[in-house]
Amino acid sequence: MTERDGWPKGSGGGRRHRPLGRCDDTAASLADYRAAFHAARLPMAVLNRDGLVLAANPAFGELVGTDPDELVAATAADLTDLGADPRVWTAYREVLCGRSDRLRCTRRLKHPDGHSVWVEVTVEPQTGEDGVLLSVADISDRHDLLARLRHLQMHDPVTRLPNRALFFERLSTALEAAAFEPAGTGRIGLCYLDLDGFKAVNDTLGHRVGDRLLSAVAQRLTRCAETVGDRGPGPGGHLVARLGGDEFAILVEDSTGTDQLAELARCVLDALQRPFDLAGQRLSVSASIGVVERAAAGTTATGLMQAADTTLFWAKEDGKARWTLFDPERNAHRMTRQALSSTLRPAVDRGEFTLEYQPLVGLGDGRAQGVEALVRWRHPQFGTLSPNRFIALAEENGAIVELGRWVLERACHQARAWQLAHPGGQPLFVSVNVAVRQVWDSDLVADVAGILAETGLPPRLLQLELTESAVMGSAGRPLQALQALSDMGVRIAIDDFGTGYSNLAYLSRLPVSVLKLDGSFVHGFRSQEHPNPADEMIVEALVALAHRLGLTVTAECVESAEQAERLRRIGCDTGQGWLYSRPVAPDRVEALLDAGRRTGS
Repeated sequence: MTERDGWPKGSGGGRRHRPLGRCDDTAASLADYRAAFHAARLPMAVLNRDGLVLAANPAFGELVGTDPDELVAATAADLTDLGADPRVWTAYREVLCGRSDRLRCTRRLKHPDGHSVWVEVTVEPQTGEDGVLLSVADISDRHDLLARLRHLQMHDPVTRLPNRALFFERLSTALEAAAFEPAGTGRIGLCYLDLDGFKAVNDTLGHRVGDRLLSAVAQRLTRCAETVGDRGPGPGGHLVARLGGDEFAILVEDSTGTDQLAELARCVLDALQRPFDLAGQRLSVSASIGVVERAAAGTTATGLMQAADTTLFWAKEDGKARWTLFDPERNAHRMTRQALSSTLRPAVDRGEFTLEYQPLVGLGDGRAQGVEALVRWRHPQFGTLSPNRFIALAEENGAIVELGRWVLERACHQARAWQLAHPGGQPLFVSVNVAVRQVWDSDLVADVAGILAETGLPPRLLQLELTESAVMGSAGRPLQALQALSDMGVRIAIDDFGTGYSNLAYLSRLPVSVLKLDGSFVHGFRSQEHPNPADEMIVEALVALAHRLGLTVTAECVESAEQAERLRRIGCDTGQGWLYSRPVAPDRVEALLDAGRRTGS
């Protein structure tokens, strides 16, 4: 029930026996309330429980551009845009029905003069009345200030591009299942790029020039995104963002496939090839780009960025100034490497490593003179792994020091056991591979001396193999360590000789006693019918040089008797390869010694 002027009756208006003074007070209060309502500068309207306007003040009429009296019986939700958002509409109906005490929301209304007005709409029941009071506060100034602050917060001040925070906000929104448009492709793409050579610009010309270069790069990236987007048939939008430093990203929503992303990456590379004329300088930079394109469903922002970061690393690893597409197989290999790297150190403690031995055979008499110790990893998940699967990883993370010490100790124990088991025969020396990081990161000389003393193995029965690239050009600590080991009586061998620096002039100054020719030289000896004279000439020259320097020569990868004979004729001292034996367990070597047979005869 309402009074004739549209106002709800007071809560006590229906009682017959009300004291006269109290009625007068109520009427006066109501009159004051009406006066305040009409005079208020805050736009307000009184609604019934159906959401229809019972009364509106002049400020409300001015807001919507209609005389307040003409607003009576109008639908308030239409006047204040409460029905546009389903969540707001539901909350509004809850207040009208009396199941909620208040609704407060922000809406954008159209002012009669045409400009937009941001308002805060509040809807709440009137105390002691059947009606509902709706008020509208103009918050345009506050909203504009917050919008400007948000823009500053979400954009990079140097390039004016969206920053990392806005990029991830947009990416997360794009990946929400509810955001997938029925007309879209349901796919998402990302070009993640890093500038090659930017640090040199910053270091030499200063940050001011560096910032100008970043701004110029941003403009070219934006043009590429607009160009490829205009030509692409898909509806997706492109977001160019600076993620920090010299890293940028181009997000493609509703991508049409890898071809679109590849075109975008090529456009970026072409655009950056042109020099930048800044501050009187002609500057050149390139970019490495990781490209990822996949279905949006099931993809997370973290997963997409990890894939993009991995692919960017591949682009740099492959030579920079290029784009690389994410490859699941290559990524699986990377994940395997990561899993191996993280379990290397614990694997030593768990006893997952074993040693196998491959004979080193005299080419003149065919007898085994020594063995090379080769480590194997009995991995519980990946099976038996050869050294090429994990040694490089061990060098990268430093586990090679602990692993190398274990190999050295185990091999010396085994060599001493063979010597004691066959006191009357020619003892076998054991050859152990040593990584250059072992020389730098540990006291290799002390380790060797301690292990030899512990095992009782004579130093002459230990040979340490270092790669040519690790030995050639050595100075300081590595050279001192090699000299100390040689003075101790330990033999030093250069492994894979001929594949590295090959600084022959430096060779005479190193405490080296053995050269191991790389197997690539021996491969040229495979065909007896069509021998390669150049191979024989190179090997013959290397052997002659080594002998003049007082060194012995071992040929690796000997696979046939013909190869062995030609190597013997050239002058090689020992051979190693499958002709004689594959790497075998210690008991197999023991069997050879017990039988006293000639290996390979």
